Amino acid sequence: MSLIRTGMNLSFSFLSKLALVSFPVSELKNKNKIHDYSQLAWGSDYVFERLNEGMIGYLTGVGKGVKPCDRIILREGCESYQYQVEEVDYYSDPSDMWIALLKQVPID
Repeated sequence: MSLIRTGMNLSFSFLSKLALVSFPVSELKNKNKIHDYSQLAWGSDYVFERLNEGMIGYLTGVGKGVKPCDRIILREGCESYQYQVEEVDYYSDPSDMWIALLKQVPID
């Protein structure tokens, strides 16, 4: 009987530790990404339409994985700017092309 109880304790212990190990992995998946477009060419790799003196704007770009709350770094001349993705819509064709509403935020 003690052998069964020990087995159950080990199983419970293993499962509780497994839950602790998998928790940070799921947190990493939910973490927002920073997409660096500062080395890409405006007009060929992306198009950014500035509104409200550049505080907001629409960016059309290519690449999978851009989602709301992600950050995008853009360069204009010598200056770099960081924007937060407020909304993003993917085109149906090509499926990796998207347009996003961006809001300028301080660089982290």
